[in-house]
Amino acid sequence: METTHLYLMPGMAASPKIFEFLEFPPNIIVHWLSWIPPIANEDIRSYAQRMSTRIGEQEPVLLGVSFGGILVQEIAQCIKVKKVIIVSSVKSREELPLTMRLSQKTNAHKLLPLHWVENIEALALFAFGKAIKRRLSLYRKYLSERDVDYLRWSIHTIVNWNPPEFTKNLVHIHGTDDTVFPIKSITEPVIKIKGEHAMIITHKNWFNTHLPELVLQEKVEVKPTVVL
Repeated sequence: METTHLYLMPGMAASPKIFEFLEFPPNIIVHWLSWIPPIANEDIRSYAQRMSTRIGEQEPVLLGVSFGGILVQEIAQCIKVKKVIIVSSVKSREELPLTMRLSQKTNAHKLLPLHWVENIEALALFAFGKAIKRRLSLYRKYLSERDVDYLRWSIHTIVNWNPPEFTKNLVHIHGTDDTVFPIKSITEPVIKIKGEHAMIITHKNWFNTHLPELVLQEKVEVKPTVVL
């Protein structure tokens, strides 16, 4: 049986435990990736190059959530991959919220008082979206990165991201109720799910049903879909 290696990258401040409910058939071998400390003033291309050294298999499939989705698109410029799957993420600057795009020019994000990372509720809302507030206690265990330098670097990187010109075999899965990257700014092709920013956790049944097929497809065949 031919095997496919799948590398999973969590979102900003999150640990790979966000993938704990995902199930795959034996021919998909799963590897969890974790954030590594950025070097001072490091750009995302350099960071992606360093992260790519942690991928030991040839031509894997990469999946990234939120900021992790941005990162796997950059890693795909460093190594040969079969496919890139992004969840609750963006594939162009135009898909970023207007406030983030404007912040590139105003540098308003640099004025954020990041001492709020000590407040687990504030960090969870920032990482997973407003909808998780009613289930906050369930999300505490998924937050592993609370270093101020890492968070400042992450926010600066997202705001200033200039996407690669082309990412081959890209699949985009997005929630219609995402409050971090609102669906109104997301362009086709995209698979739309009635879900929130943290749907990789909350919609495990959908992902366990559909994700293995998306991983194993030889060619990307994305039909715009809304799952109610």
